[in-house]
Parts: sequence; C-alpha cells; structure tokens
Amino acid sequence: MSENDNREPEGQPEASSSPVASEPTVEPAQVESAQTETAQQEKAQTETAQPEPATTDTQPAAAVPSEPEAPAAQTEAPATQAEAPAAQEEAAAPPPARRVETDEEKAARRKAALEAREAAKAAAAQAAAQAAQAGTDGRAAAKAGDGESSEGEEAPPKPPSPKQPLLDKVTRLLRELVAEDAVEEAYINEANDHLPTLVVKNERWLQAASLFRNHTDLQCSYLRNVSGVDYETYMEVVYYPLNMDSRECYCVKVRADRELPSVGSVTPIWETANWNEREIYDLLGIDFPGHPDLKRIMMPDDWVGHPLRKDYVPLDPEV
Repeated sequence: MSENDNREPEGQPEASSSPVASEPTVEPAQVESAQTETAQQEKAQTETAQPEPATTDTQPAAAVPSEPEAPAAQTEAPATQAEAPAAQEEAAAPPPARRVETDEEKAARRKAALEAREAAKAAAAQAAAQAAQAGTDGRAAAKAGDGESSEGEEAPPKPPSPKQPLLDKVTRLLRELVAEDAVEEAYINEANDHLPTLVVKNERWLQAASLFRNHTDLQCSYLRNVSGVDYETYMEVVYYPLNMDSRECYCVKVRADRELPSVGSVTPIWETANWNEREIYDLLGIDFPGHPDLKRIMMPDDWVGHPLRKDYVPLDPEV
C-alpha cells in the first residue's frame, strides 16, 4: 500500500480517537420564537423606562396661591392678648354718675313743657276750626252740585233701618221720663250693624243711665264697654249698654268740656264701669265724680299728663 492511500482526503475533519458528546439539534421554529420573546421583553423594558407624556388641556388651570393662614393667626394672637387687659380695665371702670337736676332746672323744664302743650293746643284748635270750615264749604258745594244735577229728578226714598224702632223707643222714653232736652242727637250707625246711637246731655246722663238699667222696656243690665275719645275741641265718653235677654244694644255718647272734662260715674249703676273709668281718667284726664276709687290704673301716680290726649307732651323726652 502506498503513502497516498494512507492520506486522508482534504476537507474532512480528522477523526478523534476520544469519544465526544453530540450537541442537541435546535429546530428553526424554536429559534424564531425565542428571538420574538426577547424582542418583546426589550420593548417592554424600553416603554417602562420612558416617562409618560404629560397631558395638556386646552386651557391650562391657573395656579391658586395658598394663603398663609398660620402667620396671620400668629399675628392676631399678640393683638388679642394686648386687648384683653384694656377690656378688663374698661369693665372694671365704674359707670359715670348721672347728674342730678336742680330745682330750678326742673321748674324750667316743666314750664317749657307747659308752654309746648299750650302751643300745641292752640295749633290744634286752629286746625280744627279750619277743617270744620272747609268741611262746611265742601258740603254746601256738594249739595248745590247735587241739586243742579238732580233737577227734575227725585231720588227714591231710603228704606228705614231695621233698628229704627229701637232708636225711636229709647228716644221717646228719655224725653218723657228724664227730660225733654235729655237727647241732643239720635241716629242709626249703619256702618256698625245699624246700631242705635244717642248723644245724651251731660247733666242728664246719670238719670238716663238709671233708666237704661232699670226700665222694663230696656233692661240693659250689662254695660259691655266704656271708652274715651279726644276730639281736640271737646272730650267724649262712649257707653254700650246691653240687654242680655233680647241682645238689644245701644250706643250712648256723653260730651264734656276739654279744659276740665267731667262725666258722672256710672260705677254705682254698672259695676263693670269701675276699671274702664279709671283707665279713661288715667290716659285722657276725664274726671268721674262719684267713682269709689278714682286713681291711675296704668301710669305711675306721680306721672305728669295724660298720654292719650292729643296735646300731650312728654315731660321727660327720654321716656
């Protein structure tokens, strides 16, 4: 055998005499899958590392500066602590003493109040006279106008009031049993449920009151109400006697002078008039001779003046 025969062909690896472990065979599909997973992991790591872009609104929100509340509170605390002693000193200070008026000052104040009352009284009387004159002229003009407009036409007669018989009855009894001049005026108050109303002369009032209370045709055993009125030119006391059985009620007015108003007390006839007359005396200054205990009932005993009179001027303007 020649040397060439023992030579191995080129390009073939030399056979090793020692045994070598064989490597596992890798399929192409597995290689491609591993590469895809690696690429996805790298992409995920890249996205995680990159910050998300800030979303921008169309109109950026204005930043609101926060107020430093704590420094303000710290600043006010010393001021409050400084004001506390001053407030304590003011509270501890005694109130100023009120000056006591002298007798001369009191007399001067009373004199001024009296002059003011007189001036108010004169002004009220003048205004009342002017109003009365204007009312008379207005009624005359209206009557003349009505006469001119109703020439040739007669208005239909007004139907009588359903309580006209009561008014006629009491008027007749007063004029027959008390005096002819006992009734100064008698009319029906239509606005007050056709209430029979009479104006009784002051000097005849006590006799008339007794007639209302005791006469069999009247029997007004209950006095429902008593009130006083200041008409600036005169004073008036209004009584409402009532028959409890028939429910017939009357209105009786008694007038008095304004300077020294006085009306006889009917408390001995109707006990319910007791406190009403005291109240009228207290607030309007109307005297009621014959009252068992005529004194103030609302104002103090030393009160000056009568508060419901239209010429009343307070003695002390602070009250």
